[in-house]
Amino acid sequence: MKLASWNVNSLKVRLPQLLEWLASHAPDIICLQETKLQDEKFPLLELEAAGYRCAFSGQKTYNGVAILALRPLADVTTGISVFPDEQKRVIAATVGEGADATRVVCAYVPNGQSVGSDKYDYKLRWLAAFRIWLEEELRRTPRLAVLRDYNVAPADEDVHDPKAWEGQVLCSAPSGKPSGLSLRWD
Repeated sequence: MKLASWNVNSLKVRLPQLLEWLASHAPDIICLQETKLQDEKFPLLELEAAGYRCAFSGQKTYNGVAILALRPLADVTTGISVFPDEQKRVIAATVGEGADATRVVCAYVPNGQSVGSDKYDYKLRWLAAFRIWLEEELRRTPRLAVLRDYNVAPADEDVHDPKAWEGQVLCSAPSGKPSGLSLRWD
């Protein structure tokens, strides 16, 4: 199964590039973050014409996530059940059936603005809730794929200048150095 993830930073702006990329690479599933579109403006017809089924959760100007798949999507859920939130940052769907079914999660983790800010505190609370929610998902579905923009840089090679980024919001110990739940960062 070929999986991809892309922070499009406005699907309205990036739609031509996305359609071109889908045509040339044909991933089975692609997760999009920062679609920045209300649901009624999502380019469903264009993406379906490219052969993709779509599940999406968006809002105007900020955030927004989507899962596009060549196969049907089932059991679509949005948000984190243990963290009620108006921001559209998580969508999950099951792709495939029976033993072949894979639960796909698309997440757009909050940036956090700056260490010590209210938005940073929100990011840490969000990440803690996301972890709990992912553990529940993993218990329910052993075939789980999490595609995301984590807005963290856990290793020096994740940024162009590790010294300059040291202690900044994406590289701070609480948000940028994962512990506990084992997630692959590659």
